[in-house]
Amino acid sequence: MCHYRLMKLITKVLITALALLVVARYIPGIEITGLYIALVAAVIIGLLNLIVKPVLIVLTLPITIVTLGLFIFVINAGLFWFVASFVDGFDVVGFWPALFGSLVVSIISAIGNKFID
Repeated sequence: MCHYRLMKLITKVLITALALLVVARYIPGIEITGLYIALVAAVIIGLLNLIVKPVLIVLTLPITIVTLGLFIFVINAGLFWFVASFVDGFDVVGFWPALFGSLVVSIISAIGNKFID
């Protein structure tokens, strides 16, 4: 049972890394130098989504309610941009590429993860 969960986690990280590579290829303003950097960024994004994102959602709950949940896209973009700020080889130039990149990575990861769940 433990090996199954580990393989599932590794597969999810690989799906996110491949989604990052796709985003870097097709969205101007986002660059990733290779698969290793994409894997590192995928792990960090996953950890931030697990630990930091829920805290940010609670802290920004009033504005999230006022915007009918759309502010969560801004939180995703901010985390995406934040990861790019300290991972060498992963560059995001501006808010809009971060927004579109985080949105596409989320969609690709969600579709990919449906196949392994």
